[in-house]
Amino acid sequence: MKRRAFCSLLGAAALPLTLPRASIAAPGADVLSIGGSVTEIVYALGQGDRLVARDSTSTYPALARDLPDVGYMRQLSPEGVLSVRPSLILSEEGAGPPETIAVLEEAAIPFVTVPEGFDAAAVAAKIRAVGAALEVDAEGFASNTEAQIKTAVAEASAHDDRPKVMFVLSAMGGRLMAAGTGTAADAMIRMSGGRNVMSGMTGYKPLSDEAAAAAGPEVILMMDRGGDHAIAPDDLFAMPALAVTPAASGKRLVTMDGLKMLGFGPRTADAVTELSAALHGA
Repeated sequence: MKRRAFCSLLGAAALPLTLPRASIAAPGADVLSIGGSVTEIVYALGQGDRLVARDSTSTYPALARDLPDVGYMRQLSPEGVLSVRPSLILSEEGAGPPETIAVLEEAAIPFVTVPEGFDAAAVAAKIRAVGAALEVDAEGFASNTEAQIKTAVAEASAHDDRPKVMFVLSAMGGRLMAAGTGTAADAMIRMSGGRNVMSGMTGYKPLSDEAAAAAGPEVILMMDRGGDHAIAPDDLFAMPALAVTPAASGKRLVTMDGLKMLGFGPRTADAVTELSAALHGA
């Protein structure tokens, strides 16, 4: 029997999800949730009391922060995961490193991977996959969430203007790291009625000052961060990469909760509505 269940996004969206029995949580089982959107879904399905631990990206709802933290989802240690004695691991796609996952497989802990995706259907598929793994009915919630996202996207698309947006993941050291296509940020910009000025590249990449200035963004979009990662708007727009852009001229910086904006979970419809209002002044 397979020790690791991989839940196909396509399969979850198109067919009833069937997992090997070894990967199904028994009622009351201790579940480790890895990935912010997966943890949100567990709570939204009323199953938060089954969680024994979470990863560091799982910060919503606030109750999740009271759980033991096994570390960042891409830098998990076998010792940290095994120390919470989970009987089932629910994880967003991309958890690692591979060496840790291999150790967990050898430990025979059922491991359900929920593939990532950046549209309404993908969010619904994630909800169905989590529901199937926990043996709870998630169809109604999945369908309603998908419909809400589609409605929010349709309303955002009704605006005639398409502001030019640059998502900046990081501005540390005076160097911009921006989002191209194939990213959650790119999808959120498009769904909210904006244009990603860095659509000519894929993934998250550093930009030269010249490339950023030439892109001419009208709006800079960033995650709302505190502490050492925060940057004041005046400092951001004083950077040579942005100082000559329309965004700097208009002081147009939009910040949003990172998990809400990029997690593609239960709050995605709200994120689209919020970003659309910020972009279009609604």
